[in-house]
Amino acid sequence: MTQSIGFIGGGNIAEAMISGLKKTNSTLKIRVTNLKNQGRLQGLVDRYNVMASSLKELVENSSVLIIAVKPKDVQAVLKDLMDYPLRDKLIISVAAGVPLKVFYKYLPGVAVIRAMPNTSTAVLHSMTGLVRGNNVTAEQAEAGEKIFSATGRIMWVPEKNINALTAISGSGPAYFYLFAESLIKAGVELGLSEEEAEILVLETLIGSGKMIAESDKSPGRLREEVTSPNGTTYAAINVFMDEKLSSTVLTAVKACCRRAEDLEGEYS
Repeated sequence: MTQSIGFIGGGNIAEAMISGLKKTNSTLKIRVTNLKNQGRLQGLVDRYNVMASSLKELVENSSVLIIAVKPKDVQAVLKDLMDYPLRDKLIISVAAGVPLKVFYKYLPGVAVIRAMPNTSTAVLHSMTGLVRGNNVTAEQAEAGEKIFSATGRIMWVPEKNINALTAISGSGPAYFYLFAESLIKAGVELGLSEEEAEILVLETLIGSGKMIAESDKSPGRLREEVTSPNGTTYAAINVFMDEKLSSTVLTAVKACCRRAEDLEGEYS
């Protein structure tokens, strides 16, 4: 990866991406500007050896500009970028709910990719959805792929599917964290120490993830193989079924997707 990358914004997703990119290429040139929190910016400089930069310096010295601010701040960033020549730049937005048409409005003719990674970029296991804008060349699309392939897997989707992807993989890590958190609390209720419960849950979560990823069997089939008829696992699974876990998951994911759609309306 030979691009110089500039991050506009230094929040959690920017830090996760920077951490992952630096793990795969410690010499990669990364500039960051973060106007609202200079203390956080300095923390990124100290932890990852990135360069703190003004917006002007960042634009002039970066071939790829990653917009990693809150969705409500994207239009202000785009107004600032209107003052700079961007013909040869690739802009990548990781802001949820801001459609491509907003970028076309402020920066007509500029190459834009919408990206929806998740915070697992920090450990090189993100699942990132990518939407290719109208002006993105084959070379720029490849550049975007390389950035996100360095921190996990990628999937190109049409823009109409990005909200569904957000509901599954963009927000997905939080769902698994919540289940892990709940299982740890259950372990403590059963008499384990918090440390013991956490070790048991985290190792089980890691092992289960590897089984799903590396086995040629579906998650459903793997579950069936663990669940002996009328056994201990069967007793627990029956409770999940009786409490309609699948329906709860579907309701939650639909709520996430609707909120992403609402954001698109708010920020268009």
